[in-house]
Amino acid sequence: MSRAGGRLRRAVRRKRRLTAAGLAVVAAALAVGGTEARASRIAAPPAVKPPPAVVRMVSAPVRIADAATVRLLRPGDRVDVVAAERSGPHRVVAEGARVSEVPAPDVNQGIGDGGALVVLSVPRDTARALVGAGAAARLAVTLC
Repeated sequence: MSRAGGRLRRAVRRKRRLTAAGLAVVAAALAVGGTEARASRIAAPPAVKPPPAVVRMVSAPVRIADAATVRLLRPGDRVDVVAAERSGPHRVVAEGARVSEVPAPDVNQGIGDGGALVVLSVPRDTARALVGAGAAARLAVTLC
């Protein structure tokens, strides 16, 4: 009976160990899941925000009325573009546009003939507004 009793004791010990391990796993699961479950009952679920819309930037060449102002600009500068119409108040067409390039002035063009060109990096809709404003008004820039 000694052999049978030893086997029985070992089986009982294994069963106790398995039971203890199982209880430890259940306790850990309840500890982690219990706080989350309680928090979800108390507070409303977090609002899921849609990802921000990707704004595609385009290069917009813009003719600024005052060539001397354009000579002050460097790539990387931020500018506001203002349209000054003859029949009405001025309006801001683009805010915080980044200067991409300041092309060298055309040597064949006389001074004061029509301003100077600057290339701005702006959203596509702003580029359309700049083209429309440039056709109807004189454009000026202010450094931001």
